[in-house]
Order: sequence, then structure tokens, then C-alpha cells
Amino acid sequence: MKKYIVIFFLLFFIANISYAKDTVKIGLITPLTGDVKTYGESAKNAFVIALEDYAKKGKYTIEPIIADDKNDPTEGANAALKLITQDKVIAISGPLTSKVSIPVSDIANKNSIPMITSAATNPKVTIYEGKRKPYIFRTCYTDPFQGTVAANFALKDLRAKTAAVLYDVSNDYSKGLAEFFKSTFIKGKGTIVTYESYQKDDVDFSALISKIALKKPDIIYLPDYYNKVALIARQARERGLKSILLGSDGWDSPELMKIAGSAIIGGYFTNHYSPDRKDPVAEAFIKRYKEKHRAVPDALAALSYDATTVLLKAIDSTKKPAQGEIVKYLSSLKNHKGVTGNISFDNNGDAVKSVVLLKVEKDKVKYMTTINP
Repeated sequence: MKKYIVIFFLLFFIANISYAKDTVKIGLITPLTGDVKTYGESAKNAFVIALEDYAKKGKYTIEPIIADDKNDPTEGANAALKLITQDKVIAISGPLTSKVSIPVSDIANKNSIPMITSAATNPKVTIYEGKRKPYIFRTCYTDPFQGTVAANFALKDLRAKTAAVLYDVSNDYSKGLAEFFKSTFIKGKGTIVTYESYQKDDVDFSALISKIALKKPDIIYLPDYYNKVALIARQARERGLKSILLGSDGWDSPELMKIAGSAIIGGYFTNHYSPDRKDPVAEAFIKRYKEKHRAVPDALAALSYDATTVLLKAIDSTKKPAQGEIVKYLSSLKNHKGVTGNISFDNNGDAVKSVVLLKVEKDKVKYMTTINP
């Protein structure tokens, strides 16, 4: 009898070994501290939800390793090197911002590590000196498209004839958007009356605002993150400027209205999604996020969920996790149904997708329209 019991447990043990899942390490690089930490918190929350969803049906055990880049390029580069050389991750989700994603993408690509950024929109993330970085992808649109959409919206919908542009000269994201907006606005017969830059740590914008006030532009384009935009908006309204404020996806944070108050009401910005989006995938994610975090997910959460889900889908497609197989799957991805819409990658690894236009009202951010590529 003992003999049969031993055989039974031996067979049970062998069966469990044969069905045990291989463990795969993936990294998340995101700003959990620093000037845009709300972005990182949203991204991390969504990253965890994506892992929970995958655990229910995925064929691998995912071991996540999360790193804080503090929205600093050096911190991001150090985090990437640690994840790749010490932690031995097979892929990276993130970073969020362009100024961190550009150096991290260089490191990941050099080491043949697949990377999907969810929100870094600068073209340099996937392209360097005209050449494609084959291991790098993004699930967001790019700045040339976003800047062009904003300028055309200003010209056609807001009927603006003159515009002022303020941007952070040290931030590739802000600087790039300013350039794309300016170029498109001028091509559309608009006039840029003021084109001025500031530094990352500036908090007093009175001199720049005084220059703008003399020109009385129809709109002021502010392609930057919510914290800086809020300060500029407050100071502009205190100076008496009536110009319509127009911005980019960097505006998307609950902190924008908290910091800016009434100064930002009436402003418009381009974004990746709206929680008002009527779609089963989006609605299911929003419900999950609200139940878990008691808040409506912002675009950074939605984008992070999409990027992580796509990455996990690519990993799951492999017989044995290998970077080359993951990249091969991602390169052929078409019409993945995500929270932010259908996602396909073009030859540069960039997502082909729509821009959403939103308006800041007194008690909410209102969906206006969707503009397709």
C-alpha cells in the first residue's frame, strides 16, 4: 500500500512540474517621484491591473520589477541598465516622458531588449538620425501628428489668426510640439506673434506674459506638463490675458485644475483617450480601475494598460520567451483592441491611432471630438 502511495505522490509531483509556468521578468520604468509623479502613479496602477488580467490566462509567470525614473534622463538610464544587466528582464514597459524615453530607448535597443513606451511622443524615441531602432515601440501617437492636429484645430475650429507659443527649451517633448505647431499654424496662414522659451525650473513667467500681452494673440499654445501649464495659466489670467489656452496630452492630470483653478477653464488640449469613450474594452478597464483605486483613470493609466497588455500578448505568443520573437510579433501587430483605441504599429514602431480633443470646463474635462490620422 505504501508503495502505491509513494508512486501516487511521485506522479502528482511530476505532473505539477510539467504544468509549472516558466517565470519571465519584465521591467516598468516610470516616474513615481519628481515633478510628474501623478503620471507614474497612474501608469503603475494600470501596469499592475494588466498583470492581474494576464495572470488569469497567460502561460507564463510574470515577475515585474518596477523602477522610479523621477522624470530624470540619468535616473532613467541607470534604471534601464540595472534592469537589463542585473535583473535580466526580457522586456521593458515605459518610460513615460520623451526626455527619459530617448536615452532609455538607446540603451534598450543596444542591448536587444524590447521596449514599449506608453506615452513618449517625441520621434527620437523610435528613430535616431533617420534610422529605426528595431527593438523600440510606442502605443501613443507622435508629436508631429499631435502638434499638427492642435494647429489645425486652432485655425479651423477656434478660428484663430494669431498665436503665441511658450515651451520648455530643455524638454524634447515640449520643444518638439512647439515646433510642429508653429510650422503647421504658419502653413495654414496663421501668424505666430510670440515664440518664447523658458527653463524647466522657472516659476515666474511675468516677463514672457508681458510680451504676449502686448500682442493680444487669439490663442496661447502651451505644450508642457500640467504643473508648469497651471502656473503659466494662473499668471496669464492675473495679468488680464483673455487668449484661449491650448495644449497637449501633458495637461492630463487631476492636478491641473487643482493648481490652475479657474484660470484653466475654457482651455483645450489634445489627448489619447477620454473616459467618456463608449467601447467595451475601455468601459471594462475604467470599471476595474475605479473599483481598485476609486478614481477615473487618466490617459497615462489607459496608455500604460495598453502598452503592458500588448507587451504581455507578444511574450505569450512565443514558445520560449526570446527578445527576437517578441519583436517579430510586435512588428506585425495590427488592430489590437485597446483602451485608447485600435493599435497597429507602422514601420517605425509607432502606433497609428487617433487624437482626442478635450475642453476644460468648470467641473470636468469634456470630450469634444476625435481626429483620425
